[in-house]
Amino acid sequence: MHDLVIRGATIADGTGDAEFTGDIAVDGGIIASVGGKAGPARREINADGLLVTPGFVDIHTHYDGQATWDPYLTPSSWHGVTTVVFGNCGVGFAPVRKGAERYLINLMEGVEDIPETVLSEGVSFDWESFPDYLDALERMPRAIDVGAQVPHSALRFYAMGERGAVHDARPDAAEIDRMGTLLEQALRAGALGFTTSRTTKHRTRDGRAVPSLSAAEPELFGLAQAMRRAGRGVLEVNSDFGPGEMDIMRAAAEVAGRPLSCLLVQVSNAPELWRETLAGVRAARAAGQEANCQVGCRPIGVLMGLETTQHPFVAHPAWRAMESLSPAERHARLRQDAALRRQLTDEVPNDAAHARLGDMLGRSYPIGAVLNYEPDPSTSIGAMARASGGNPWRMALDHMLSQDGKGLLLHPFENYCGGNLDAVREMLTDEATVIGVADGGAHVGVICDASAPTFLLTHWARDRTRGPKLPRPFLVRKHTRDTAAAYGLHDRGVLAPGKKADINVIDFDRLALTHPEVIYDLPAGGRRLMQKAVGYQHVFVSGIETLCDDAHTGALPGRLVRG
Repeated sequence: MHDLVIRGATIADGTGDAEFTGDIAVDGGIIASVGGKAGPARREINADGLLVTPGFVDIHTHYDGQATWDPYLTPSSWHGVTTVVFGNCGVGFAPVRKGAERYLINLMEGVEDIPETVLSEGVSFDWESFPDYLDALERMPRAIDVGAQVPHSALRFYAMGERGAVHDARPDAAEIDRMGTLLEQALRAGALGFTTSRTTKHRTRDGRAVPSLSAAEPELFGLAQAMRRAGRGVLEVNSDFGPGEMDIMRAAAEVAGRPLSCLLVQVSNAPELWRETLAGVRAARAAGQEANCQVGCRPIGVLMGLETTQHPFVAHPAWRAMESLSPAERHARLRQDAALRRQLTDEVPNDAAHARLGDMLGRSYPIGAVLNYEPDPSTSIGAMARASGGNPWRMALDHMLSQDGKGLLLHPFENYCGGNLDAVREMLTDEATVIGVADGGAHVGVICDASAPTFLLTHWARDRTRGPKLPRPFLVRKHTRDTAAAYGLHDRGVLAPGKKADINVIDFDRLALTHPEVIYDLPAGGRRLMQKAVGYQHVFVSGIETLCDDAHTGALPGRLVRG
């Protein structure tokens, strides 16, 4: 008798092949059979009319701190994600010397918008080496599987001390050797990769460039040689990919003999640069290197409301005068005080900060009753204000005050230069790409893209109206087999006998995102944006049900995945 049988399911098995109908049997946390008619089981689920997929594998998250206090890794676990990988973009919390924790917190707060108060209270730092950090992760029960990577900036700061925080300080040979030794030890202990940031977008909370920004070839190649010695790990890079950068990273990956994974987004100041980066990865693959680009499936957008980190009035003196008030008190003041509302919307300071905010506002969209992540440019605040002769600041404030002060605006600042998702579709359909820029656990006050797996299926397979859709089996493959394989996790990502029983049972007709909202559930009462889903009937991790009817069951079968 089987432990579990899911009967009569519509199966998208993660290979990208056509869907088929049949049963899935599970024994001892492993898939025993897929398709056909399975024998009896201790538990049976009628999945007639339901979509069954492998659990989603999210390879680009920043749960480095949250994984030490939150056993559920929300919001990812609400969206069918059964494995997450963090330590991306060269930032993280190990290795760390006692007394140096504050710098790593400052770095994470600046790069990934996770407040210092949250991290200081939530992260115990009861480790020093990266292997110690892995052991700490392994000790904690959790609902889903996690994997960690070695962050360049933390490694550099540990090996070089205060000099390591200065991006153009050059490590000497002994320091490079020290970093290499530590990296090799971490990879042998189970780290899934080594990550670095080489983008000017990333800065510490106090404005300094990240330590890895301009690491020179001797440093990069020394670390690459450590990866070769270990024979393990992915080299992940977040870079601006200026002239010559792809050549450097390809050379480093070649020295390492390991896969290269590059973040890929469309940026407004160079809207065609992503094509050059993708061409570089294609060239690497044609030359026999293992390489991919991590791409998103929707615009990368700032959410703006009365309780978020960024919004049109954040720099206005009248708003700053209310900073000591609670969100409820600010909302009440704004509702009751028409003069205050006029001051915010009609007396906009003539300075650079408000010029930037005004430009941002003009290209922002009200989030209505029906969520729309591919809005027509004619529905932006700027376009509607021009068409009606209205005041865009007033329009924005009115919307933010709606829904009992919970109204939100979406400002898509990347992946939306053309006013649609055609470029994203082109990225998604390229065989050199995998899904990977959702940033779960990061940017908690401005972005909430960890809901990407649900959006991927609903928008691209069912709901899109402004361009062609994509086949559902293809989309499932992109976020299961392909993402798992990118990190060598070949025991999962496909529904097949012998594979790990990470399984989603989805009511696809009902599958939907909920409206994003601001909640206060982080350590120290910290704020974050949250977006849940409806339609996940069951989620299994190693054959154990972790989600039922969109709610956690309390089961914690997740484990640390070691490379």
